[in-house]
Amino acid sequence: MDELILELKQEIIKVLNLEEMAPEEIDADAPLFGDGNNGLGLDSIDALELIVMLEKKYGIKLANPAEGKAIFKSVASIAAYVAEHRTK
Repeated sequence: MDELILELKQEIIKVLNLEEMAPEEIDADAPLFGDGNNGLGLDSIDALELIVMLEKKYGIKLANPAEGKAIFKSVASIAAYVAEHRTK
């Protein structure tokens, strides 16, 4: 799981153009969305980018948008979902 978490951090940095960040600066359990004081402070546009990344890289299609809030809570929650649902 640690390898997947690192891979996801690298993908998030690449997809969201966060080049000023290093993977080790992203806390796997910190919230991805919100005010930014307690996580990355991502917004809805970033969420769309992450959904596209999951589909392209891991073959995961989110059928139910309501699942997104729980899945995208943190890097760790994305990793758990990817580990269970990936097709690539």
